[in-house]
Amino acid sequence: MLTENAKQIVSVANGKMGDAVAFLEESLKNYRVGKANPAVFNKVLVNYYGTPTPIPQVGSVTAPDAKTLAIQPWERSLIPAIEKAILDANIGLTPSNNGETIRCTVPALTEERRKELCKNAKSEGENAKIVIRNARRDAVDAFKKAVKNDGMSEDIQREGEDEVQKITDKRVKEVDELVAAKEKDILAV
Repeated sequence: MLTENAKQIVSVANGKMGDAVAFLEESLKNYRVGKANPAVFNKVLVNYYGTPTPIPQVGSVTAPDAKTLAIQPWERSLIPAIEKAILDANIGLTPSNNGETIRCTVPALTEERRKELCKNAKSEGENAKIVIRNARRDAVDAFKKAVKNDGMSEDIQREGEDEVQKITDKRVKEVDELVAAKEKDILAV
């Protein structure tokens, strides 16, 4: 049975690993995969009264159909700034406006772009796995330190390390599933 100290070490490691998976999941949402997804604008910043602000915070972003994104800015004076920000972000979209709404038609992905997106998704997955492994290493170090300094028994150390390894395996599997699902989404024509 794990002591309070051991449970704390496992809990901290699990939290760090969970954060890595959540960050990856959020990051993969921003990939443009051939169908209109308003999340592509989450990281596009507009100069809003001197402050870099994400597009969804300066206007309403919608996907009226599968190939179109529409941005309805809260203030009409922002239309040129939003168009410039979309072009500068180099996300493969070309904005056009009618004086009130900015529309972006989502082009079909080329085979080359699909391969590049898959490669990026795998890379982000690997980065998430590195964070997960670092959390495991930190937990193992914390157990070794607890045995040395706090008098934790080696049985509890081993049990705690086994628990951390189980969590690590589970989180790595989650990362693999997220990346595989995104690759399937990217490669679907």
